[in-house]
Amino acid sequence: MKFLDQAKIYIKAGDGGAGCIGFRREKFIEFGGPDGGDGGKGGDVIVACVANLNTLIDYRYQQHFKAKNGTPGMGRNRAGPNGADVVIKVPPGTEIYAEDNETLIADLKEAGQSIVIAKGGNGGFGNAHFKSATNQAPRHANPGLAGEEMTIWLRLKLIADAGLVGLPNAGKSTFLAAVSAAKPKIADYPFTTLHPNLGVVRAGDTDFVLADIPGLIEGAHEGAGLGTRFLGHVERCRVVLHLVDATSEDVAKDYRTVRRELKAYGHGLDTKKEIVALSKVDALGEEDRLLKAAALEKAARKKPLLLSAVSGEGIQQALFALTREIGRAEKREERESASPQEPWQP
Repeated sequence: MKFLDQAKIYIKAGDGGAGCIGFRREKFIEFGGPDGGDGGKGGDVIVACVANLNTLIDYRYQQHFKAKNGTPGMGRNRAGPNGADVVIKVPPGTEIYAEDNETLIADLKEAGQSIVIAKGGNGGFGNAHFKSATNQAPRHANPGLAGEEMTIWLRLKLIADAGLVGLPNAGKSTFLAAVSAAKPKIADYPFTTLHPNLGVVRAGDTDFVLADIPGLIEGAHEGAGLGTRFLGHVERCRVVLHLVDATSEDVAKDYRTVRRELKAYGHGLDTKKEIVALSKVDALGEEDRLLKAAALEKAARKKPLLLSAVSGEGIQQALFALTREIGRAEKREERESASPQEPWQP
């Protein structure tokens, strides 16, 4: 299945049915009076978050969604049936934006959440509704109201426990393939990965979801290399594993480039817990390895892990480090959700 993390769709709620102008006509009843029924309400457009989806690919091929109109009212005081709703199913982590692609309408993080994004129009009143002591035979009825219509953007931000970040060709996809059953495309050139990949990783008795984010380049926070779309997927991660290519000429510069992009993008990315690792160390001799590790440690102000997805060196150490940080983040979230809210003070 192809991965698609952004889609633009047009939605239209159903129009309300028109009210009916009708009069009771029966034998032996000379003045039966009005009996026109009300029109039915138009269907709503609902966006629902479901658990078995992880892409917005369905909305590349279908971009128009229209709910059914309400049925007009009928004689004998029969109201028209309401129009059927349209349900748009999206994966967890989907944000809904207005047509300007900046105004956030809703953020559906968990399966089971839903929102009525466009309301159907109310049905019109039949002429029986307008009967009064002074107007016992009204000959008018209301038309149904129009349903809401708009264009919206669906933007998916992956919900993963940990995310892999780094410059292009830093070994992120190779690491994901080595620790999970995911099969991302791997090649010896930048931007091999064009879409995020997810993999379920097992470390000891703990399972967690790891996201491989396409490589970031300088100016990513401004959209260079589709950076703004890629950085959005890191927002949901509890911890970041920052891979720096050991074969690079300046590992410190590579590290600072990615950190600058995370900070410039904002949304708390620069404050997330970060584990720094020097990847592809199997390609270096012992002396070069120590020099590169020391340079990276000075830039990151923390001792980096030494990794090789090919030889397996340092893989388990990195996984258990990720597991520890994910566990700590979960405990913090539990404490925050359990803490009572302070009463409002006027």
